[in-house]
Amino acid sequence: MAEIYVSTDIETDGPIPGEYSILSIASAAFTPEQGLGSTFTANLETLPGAQAHPETMAWWRSHEAAWKSSRQDLQAPEPAMLNYLDWLKCLPGQPVFVGFPAAFDFMFVQWYLLRFTGEPPFGHAALDIKTYAMASLNVPYGDTHKRNLPARWFGAHPHTHRAMDDAIEQGSLVMNMLAERQARLE
Repeated sequence: MAEIYVSTDIETDGPIPGEYSILSIASAAFTPEQGLGSTFTANLETLPGAQAHPETMAWWRSHEAAWKSSRQDLQAPEPAMLNYLDWLKCLPGQPVFVGFPAAFDFMFVQWYLLRFTGEPPFGHAALDIKTYAMASLNVPYGDTHKRNLPARWFGAHPHTHRAMDDAIEQGSLVMNMLAERQARLE
């Protein structure tokens, strides 16, 4: 079965799932052959009893437009994640979670999927763009900030801290990295 790279970005109100909430989730499905396919996005209500982390909220105060965007058209987590699972199951291939960094986004998405759907459609693995960049460039992990990556890997997609914009930006980035790798192999 073909792999579908599901570039995913989330916005949260804290550092760990359960105690803190996903505010916004977006995924953009990519294939090396066809590029961007379908997308999914939802702004979520906060979890009952959850709190907002003071440092995270201080960061949000400096990104007011993105904050406002994440608080529009809110959905309850359970139906939103069930819709997300349905979207993932309709993709024409095996979904591969992709994140920048994957550890943070995947931790939240996996927790929400298991909590609200009981299914882990990505299994227990995720493709971390930073690690892939580290291996591709033969540099230390700490040198894989976006500002240090080759400009040729980036498209014209902005990084706005709005989940859908950032999911598309990241997906384009990893597709360019994969294309460069493939060209070296040919």
